[in-house]
Amino acid sequence: MVVADVVTEFIEGLVETYPGLQYLDGFPEVKVVIRADASGATYDKVAVISGGGSGHEPAHAGFVGEGMLTASICGDVFASPSVDSILAGIRAVTGPMGCLLIVMNYTGDRLNFGLAAEQARSEGYKIETVIVGDDCALPPLLGIAGRRGLAGTIFVNKIAGAAAAAGLSLADVAAEAKRASQMVGTMGVALSVCTLPGQVTSDRLGPGKMELGLGIHGEPGAAVADLQPVDVVVSHILKQILSSETNYVPITRGNRVVLMINGLGATPVMELMIAAGKTVPKLQLEFGLAVERVYTGSFMTSLDMAGFSISIMKADQTLLQRLDAPTKAPHWPVGSAGNRPPAKIPVPLPPSHSTKSEESLSRPLQLSEQGRILEAAIEAAVNAVIGMRDSLNDWDSKVGDGDCGSTMYSGATAILDDMKKYYPLNDAAETVNEIGSSVRRAMGGTSGVLYNIFSKAAYARLKANSDSTVTAKQWAEAFEAAIDAVSKYGGASAGYRTLLDALIPALSVLKERLTAGDDSSTAFVLSSEAALAGAESTKDMQAQAGRSSYVSAAILATVPDPGAMAAAAWYRAAALAVKAKHEKASS
Repeated sequence: MVVADVVTEFIEGLVETYPGLQYLDGFPEVKVVIRADASGATYDKVAVISGGGSGHEPAHAGFVGEGMLTASICGDVFASPSVDSILAGIRAVTGPMGCLLIVMNYTGDRLNFGLAAEQARSEGYKIETVIVGDDCALPPLLGIAGRRGLAGTIFVNKIAGAAAAAGLSLADVAAEAKRASQMVGTMGVALSVCTLPGQVTSDRLGPGKMELGLGIHGEPGAAVADLQPVDVVVSHILKQILSSETNYVPITRGNRVVLMINGLGATPVMELMIAAGKTVPKLQLEFGLAVERVYTGSFMTSLDMAGFSISIMKADQTLLQRLDAPTKAPHWPVGSAGNRPPAKIPVPLPPSHSTKSEESLSRPLQLSEQGRILEAAIEAAVNAVIGMRDSLNDWDSKVGDGDCGSTMYSGATAILDDMKKYYPLNDAAETVNEIGSSVRRAMGGTSGVLYNIFSKAAYARLKANSDSTVTAKQWAEAFEAAIDAVSKYGGASAGYRTLLDALIPALSVLKERLTAGDDSSTAFVLSSEAALAGAESTKDMQAQAGRSSYVSAAILATVPDPGAMAAAAWYRAAALAVKAKHEKASS
């Protein structure tokens, strides 16, 4: 890229991106972006033209479109456009209704646009000019220079463009634009100095410093200060813009306003949104203003400058209608109009908690036979995991991050505590659901998420059964649904060296033995032996999921997968507890 070509190459990329835009074939002297549907010979609305030095994109070329600007005149980076460029733009889009020039208050822009306006008038065009100076950082008494034009100009462009689109006369469009320009104030803060193409970045702003009240051409701000928290910076800017002493803008308590938080080129959207979140309540609570619209984004930048500006404009119903009017300008934000719903609403409760009484989520006073068996199985399972904490951590220290035992222990102790308080053990489905809730609350890491998924999937399958008593076949179906969900969302399957290498063989044997007619507790115990064998076999597997996948095969061969061993342990303990309960009941 040649430095001299940056603006023309920007324009070429812009019109390739947005087919509704064109440019005049006069590079490099004439750099003008126009609406593809607006030809001066036939255009029957007031043409609205703005522009200035480049480097402030998307301003102004990104705001060309039906309902906003008819043309944008692009100067070189931070340099006023030439008179010839401005004239070319006027001639290209101005019809019998005339043309409004919106000019930012910089000496070069005023002179060049002014000379072009006089020349156009001499050629028979109807021309009006509005100068925008919305800067609130510098003292009001500035001799002939006056206040600089900043991001508030974008509001003026939108209002004038909407007025023109509505068919108003040149005089009326100019009157609305002038009125808007007198209602808006802007001030910015920079955390870095911008880099001009082909030049070295200035180091005038040292580390830990910020510049208040800067212009948009890299010129120094009104003051340099130590970096401050964003809410302190926002308060300073708002006091400056809304000061009754300087009277920059005619905004007083009780007025309606619109707000623009404008990024200067290198400010992340996250930071702009934080600034917006700090600004709105301050305007409402500290200044007593009704904030009708908020526009947050990068509208008028300064190349790669880090920082933002705040623009506040007094609003009435007519002005709001102009801002809300439709436009095809590509960089005007979509959907900012309309009444605001409350900013925050309550977090919805899960259906199980919001529709069930507290009584249904408490431990029953009297356990059914199924409830007693379920309690024994859960207790045995979690105690097995609790007893394995050190072994699991030891294995995991060799093939993972060393916390598998501690993670499983946290989940197991939470289940044990919660079961004693409120598991509805007579309702198997709801009990499984609550196990998932305990795991989600107490168990971190991937294991916690996987076991929560496991529990929720099993619950959904059990819940589909209308009978209160769950059969062995239904338990097997729920077990299969849980395994499928873990495989689907975790991405692992048999042979990946995960907990599934214990559970999948267990499911296979369980289904096989139940189909063969074995009683449920025997089938459960036989399937638990398959779980243990599957967990042990992970020594011979190369990991394909989780942290173990980064560990060499030589190390993996020395220990089984901790997750698989934990799964086999709780499954085996539950099976033996169920069998013991059945034998006791039959004796």
